[in-house]
Amino acid sequence: MKRFQLELARTLYRTSQIGHESSSYLLRSYSTALSNGSDYSFKSFNPHLYKGHNDFHSESVKTSTVRSTMASDMSIFMNHERMLSTQTQVKTPPAQARMRGTQLSITSPGFIYEPYKARVKIPLWKRLFTKSGWKRTKDDMMLEVKNAYAMAKLRRKGYSKHQVYNDAVKMYKEINTLIANGDKKSLRKAVTERMFSELKNEIKQRETALSKVYWELVEPVVKIRTLRARLIGVDKKDIEKVFCQLTLEILAKQKFEAYDSKGAVVTGDKNKEVLVRDIWVFEKSLFHSGAHWRLCGRISPDAVSLK
Repeated sequence: MKRFQLELARTLYRTSQIGHESSSYLLRSYSTALSNGSDYSFKSFNPHLYKGHNDFHSESVKTSTVRSTMASDMSIFMNHERMLSTQTQVKTPPAQARMRGTQLSITSPGFIYEPYKARVKIPLWKRLFTKSGWKRTKDDMMLEVKNAYAMAKLRRKGYSKHQVYNDAVKMYKEINTLIANGDKKSLRKAVTERMFSELKNEIKQRETALSKVYWELVEPVVKIRTLRARLIGVDKKDIEKVFCQLTLEILAKQKFEAYDSKGAVVTGDKNKEVLVRDIWVFEKSLFHSGAHWRLCGRISPDAVSLK
């Protein structure tokens, strides 16, 4: 408990320095190029440029009720027995809920809860001497507190940051390889139902233009860090029935090359390493026996980078 409080204090201190540095270089994601191929320029391979991609706007968070576990004030985190909750309206696709006898078993919430977006840095004087700055500091503090609470929950379940990052890198490599190979059968097990539907359509679109894709991850990855951690409750009578979502930024060197039906190289160069920045959201049930991490969404790096 003392360790949690100490970490929380450090987290709150960091909120005064919250900001997101803009990238000094332009990174084009070869991994997302694996699942699209309607054009032969790398820019067009970015799936976030296609209408209807996994953008997760708040407008989609409507209809049926799924309880989202979060903190509403500081006292919640000093006494775990007082954890409160709010009701979040979300749409849960039927494919992500399975019937077991007469009970409905949810295999995935089917959405990203509070999609990550970079916070615009504000000057210290504004934080200290203006009402808008005070409100911003409070909002930043609550975002960080929710991150700390979700990570603490994971640790209580036996997970360490090192273990989670190792699992994430393995999945990142596996999923990109499956996409490159067009292995939809194996891909279904590594992603959520909603994510599988999107990737399947993207692979189908790519295969109309490209016959083969080569992709390779240069290990180890350059950097991996947590941008956001959230818990999503599904049973208001049982606070242990939650899903955990981790938004991770992965910076890695990759090799990519695409071929047409005649075997000619269309784009890319498998002998050239390219630095790529991806933001993936991984999800895991903390109450299903044998549950494992799955990819539940991708967020465009351009959408979270400050201009």
